[in-house]
Amino acid sequence: MFFASDNSGPVHPQVMAAVQAANEGYALGYGADAQMTEVRATLRDLFEAPEAAVYLVATGTAANSLALATLCQPWQTVFCAPHAHIHEDECNAPEFYSGGAKLTLVGSEDRMTADALRATILAEGTRGVHGPQRGPVSITQVTERGQVYSLDELQALTAVAKEFGLPAFMDGARFANALVALDCSPAEMTWKSGIDAVSFGGTKNGCMGVEAVVIFDPAKAWEFELRRKRGAHLFSKHRYLSAQMQGYLRDGLWLDTARAANAAAERLEAGLAGVAGVKLLFPRQANMLFIDAPRAWHQRMQAAGAVYYITRGELEGDDPDELLTGRFVCDWSIGAARVDQFLALAQG
Repeated sequence: MFFASDNSGPVHPQVMAAVQAANEGYALGYGADAQMTEVRATLRDLFEAPEAAVYLVATGTAANSLALATLCQPWQTVFCAPHAHIHEDECNAPEFYSGGAKLTLVGSEDRMTADALRATILAEGTRGVHGPQRGPVSITQVTERGQVYSLDELQALTAVAKEFGLPAFMDGARFANALVALDCSPAEMTWKSGIDAVSFGGTKNGCMGVEAVVIFDPAKAWEFELRRKRGAHLFSKHRYLSAQMQGYLRDGLWLDTARAANAAAERLEAGLAGVAGVKLLFPRQANMLFIDAPRAWHQRMQAAGAVYYITRGELEGDDPDELLTGRFVCDWSIGAARVDQFLALAQG
């Protein structure tokens, strides 16, 4: 009953097998391995972008920060939602890797609106040399509250970015979960919707630790390569990153694992809907949901072995009826049986 994070689940056996296969013999380093050649070709095909630059790094923070640094000058600002991962959970890494670019927050929720983005952009870049200049728009898909931007919403945001000549980046740590939720193609959710670069997540969806960065303008490729090396994220034994992504992409595994995670979250949502005192805070759209429930309920569930984060309030306290917020994230491996085990306890 482990719902703390999709980072916490096991590596898919197909990914592990690909790493094991890559461990035989010798291979050129720094991305010159045969596995990377296959990965690059596969991702270009998936994104319908034959000229796209494709690179691998080991963490989502590296993918986001290096990609944004490539799209942003040090004197610019990145526009993002207040609950974006780059703002809440990356220890100022985007600012560090960009050489000092700041973040400007848009609205007050996990999803930006086109109107709020336009108003925020208009309010920035008005002080000439004395203030930060307008820079990229960063969109988190799936958001940190489990929401998914529709294609229309994405296109509205990127249209605003283009009005001001700004690039648009997508933080796709849960890219596959969003894609299966929207039932669209990678191209439709990215460059066909105005996205200039995307991080294509693997770690949260069955890999050991690998993220792809796909940049649709090949003119930016060399700068990204330099930033990756200078930022200490170019692996010498790169084949082990490549092999993970190779196994993840082969036979559509990345979609299968995302569907499994989303289905588990849907099952969890349906079961919790019938539990007295439990309230779903946001519509479930992918593999994450947030609920409010009394402290006594949370204490009972965690004492029984359920593992998840309390994101508002403290588990220990005097008032058993105080509402605490819990975050539940389903990974590819959790399965119906573990969800049902949790729901049986929740309803008891």
